[in-house]
Amino acid sequence: MSLFTDEQLLFTPLKPTADAIPVIYAFPNTYTVGITSLGYQVVWANLATNPLLAVSRLFMDGSESLPAQPELVGFSLSWELDYVNILTLLEQLQVPIHVIDRTNNHPLIFGGGPVLTANPEPFAEFFDVVLVGDGEELLGEFVRVYSEVRDLDRSQQLRRLAQVPGVYVPSLYVVTYEGDEIASIQPIDADIPATITKQTYRGRQLSASTVVTPKAAWENIFMVEVVRSCPEMCRFCLASYLTLPFRTASLEESLIPEIDRGLQFTNRLGLLGASVTQHPQFEELIDRLALPKYDGVRLSISSVRTNTVTEKLARVLTQRDSKSITIAVESGSARLREIVNKKLATPEIAAAAVNAKAGGLSSLKLYGMVGIPGEEIEDVEASIEMMLGLKKTVPGLRLTWGCSTFVPKAHTPFQWYGVRKEAEKRLQLLQKRLKPQGIEFRPESYSWSVIQALISRGDRRLTRVLELTREYGDSLGSYKRAFKDLRGSLPSLEYYVHEDRSLDSVLPWSHILGALPAATIIQHHQTSKEIMGRSATSA
Repeated sequence: MSLFTDEQLLFTPLKPTADAIPVIYAFPNTYTVGITSLGYQVVWANLATNPLLAVSRLFMDGSESLPAQPELVGFSLSWELDYVNILTLLEQLQVPIHVIDRTNNHPLIFGGGPVLTANPEPFAEFFDVVLVGDGEELLGEFVRVYSEVRDLDRSQQLRRLAQVPGVYVPSLYVVTYEGDEIASIQPIDADIPATITKQTYRGRQLSASTVVTPKAAWENIFMVEVVRSCPEMCRFCLASYLTLPFRTASLEESLIPEIDRGLQFTNRLGLLGASVTQHPQFEELIDRLALPKYDGVRLSISSVRTNTVTEKLARVLTQRDSKSITIAVESGSARLREIVNKKLATPEIAAAAVNAKAGGLSSLKLYGMVGIPGEEIEDVEASIEMMLGLKKTVPGLRLTWGCSTFVPKAHTPFQWYGVRKEAEKRLQLLQKRLKPQGIEFRPESYSWSVIQALISRGDRRLTRVLELTREYGDSLGSYKRAFKDLRGSLPSLEYYVHEDRSLDSVLPWSHILGALPAATIIQHHQTSKEIMGRSATSA
């Protein structure tokens, strides 16, 4: 049976013109994972409703009928390690994995998504084109310009596409090094823009599902983007800094009509966003969803701000078949929360737990981190004390502490920090102290955090590392083996993952301009350093 048999389309694809551009749009994972990505769904619908294009979808476990000679092959990259699958799919399509080896007979390979927007450099030699920013802004102009140059030589195509705002052509930029450090990132000549500015969609009609299927990871879910970005601006948070400014979908013009349209196809509704409950009309939205017309709807909400967890919210979620709610608190330490700019008081965390239980929810999931810059062992102890205190305050409420290791992300005030090695032992300490007390502890793998940091902070010299690791198998040991084999030809794993950078360093993504000027990000970094100094002195 086809992967696509049970799909219910919420849009109408347009019939391609006679000379439409043959395009393959791929997700480098299984169909179940890919079709659950709202970003993938929306970009696919955008392409499929452009009559200039004839679009086929491709996943690791299947595809629609593919064109024999595609002109464009696109990838949506949401998870760093999926690069392995990109290389595999290129080989299946008989496309050289390196840009330099492609000819006029090969399609242009383009990519987008949060991984590539934040730092495309580790993957620069695999992509002809990277779309930096929001698809709503980029896709139309990218397709229009390509349609004008499709009959030109490949090098001419790329030079013309490089003029489109937000379109990055890595092969047209030269990176030079001084020892381990990057010395400069420059265009090959004056006709190529020196910098690439992330493109930001500023409308109030945000994304919603374009397909509903029982084969999605979240079966038959209709997803609606309530907000985009986050006004809190925690200093480690890529989802906030990279996607600024904070935008909200119009309640009457967008959210309610989209929800009602989607619920014609399913009874499962997901409200998405980095900080959903900070929509200015969120309470009104919840009141609407509590109306009898929505009886039978299964409602889920992505992570919410702690001080917005009211008893009413918990009650509506319970009535709509939710059993738990998720809040990100980062740490039980007020000192550490101030360092990261988490505007949250400790009593608010306890109040959220009390309200969750009073409203009928059976489970509360809290997310935190270890290894945050400025963290001391006392801060980890504060997280343990907080969780044990919650257990006493709300007996019977199932508590989960999900914990990751701090990973520096591009375009954030913490991008200059490295991963702290003591984080691994601190995860083990949390496990040892919380699990015997009946608190579920879900740590993210420290080894995976190391790999994530490597790719998040990496530059073009990692190309061979990524290729070797693919041959050796995706594990931290494989990365270490690759670095050992390549010793002398690139900096060490220690340099990429653990060492701090100076504020005047040329970072791999310095030519990619995000939402905020570099001077503003440095100012936010310095503010956190001042807080660290004050708190250390007072301690």
